[in-house]
Amino acid sequence: MAAGPRRVKHKAKSGASPRARPRNLSKARLEAMAEEATVDAHDESEQATAWFTMFEEHLDLPFDTKVLGVAVTVEKVDLSDHDDVIVVCRRGKERQSLPILDLPVPSPPPSGWEWIEAYRHWREDGDRT
Repeated sequence: MAAGPRRVKHKAKSGASPRARPRNLSKARLEAMAEEATVDAHDESEQATAWFTMFEEHLDLPFDTKVLGVAVTVEKVDLSDHDDVIVVCRRGKERQSLPILDLPVPSPPPSGWEWIEAYRHWREDGDRT
């Protein structure tokens, strides 16, 4: 019998501030979303691409938030050269990329934000198989 996809272990980067899970997303729902995103992904690169695809499909862009107290517009989701999911933020003519895990929750969150919460949950819970 063939083994299923291997779950690659992840740890949240140190220095990332904890974020409260929206009340309407149960742990079971977050885990189901993570399974949906990564079901056919077999290694870290495929998993990063799978999550990127979910953000592309579900996250309503652009949206506004604050980064370090400064208002920015999140223009797009991308993959770094190291297969990290990042967002590109703009303020005026300046652009800055940052890990999607470090993106503060805007109020109100854009449609599709639950996929970022599912990704955070999956990254924090990466030692599970």
